[in-house]
Amino acid sequence: MHRAFEVTILGTSSASPTKTRHPSGQFVRMEGEYILLDCGEATQFQLVRFGLRMHRIRHIFITHLHGDHFFGLPGLMTSMALFGRTEPLHIYGPAGLKEWLEQTFAISDSRISYPVEYVVTRTDCTQVLLQTNWCEVKSIPLKHRIPCTGFILKERGPERKISVSACEAFDVPVSWYDELKTGADYTTPDGVTIKNDKLTLPAKPNRSYAYISDTVYDPDLIPQIQGVNLLYHESTFLHELLDRAGETLHTTARQAGSIAREARVEKLIIGHFSARYSGTDELLAEAKAEFDSTETAEEGKLYLV
Repeated sequence: MHRAFEVTILGTSSASPTKTRHPSGQFVRMEGEYILLDCGEATQFQLVRFGLRMHRIRHIFITHLHGDHFFGLPGLMTSMALFGRTEPLHIYGPAGLKEWLEQTFAISDSRISYPVEYVVTRTDCTQVLLQTNWCEVKSIPLKHRIPCTGFILKERGPERKISVSACEAFDVPVSWYDELKTGADYTTPDGVTIKNDKLTLPAKPNRSYAYISDTVYDPDLIPQIQGVNLLYHESTFLHELLDRAGETLHTTARQAGSIAREARVEKLIIGHFSARYSGTDELLAEAKAEFDSTETAEEGKLYLV
């Protein structure tokens, strides 16, 4: 059975909230790790609303320092302190985020009762930010008006299953099983190499999720997100506002669908919608015209990767 890998959408609006949509935020559960992607205004309200426990969050990844992606942090962090948190919190984001938060807490006399570790993200290269036995989070540079990164979350671990009968036939010691699961060949004491595929069986491949917000249409992303199981890609405008998307360094729904098609992802979720749109049907139709396996991000909905 696959380990847990779930994404709950907390916010789907760009720039400013609407009556039905909130700024960016996503809650991700990856087999024992609880991760927050962006933290726009009302993120903690959405966590409470949807029954997601904020004290479980250990890692927060911020894409960039536009307010709709991080203005919810001070409130969330002070609530964690009020609830008696003592476990460290790890925050990954652009330069300046630590100073802004610390100044906010100092001016408001807010006391954070737990250790906070800050990691500055880079926009000139990809960067592995978190790696555990079961998961990895990597940043990738995006093209926006200010320094910005997307994030790719991947499962880690064995992708092969042991064929016990084959291993016994070749006298493979049990101590080698872990290496075989990761794809290694086995060399006998006599120096004979036995190929991995003779000793193992295919297992379900590790899953991956790409969070891409905010960026102008950027084909350079395609090889980096190639084949991911689930892609969230910003779709701020309809394609009729292509010029506006270029001016603001955002993407249209059609362009998001094109990226998903070219990257051969399994499924696309579009979000980060301009407040000018009261509904999202046209945005969805436009993306689906390029990539049929597309859904509109829905706040409170849980997506399995």
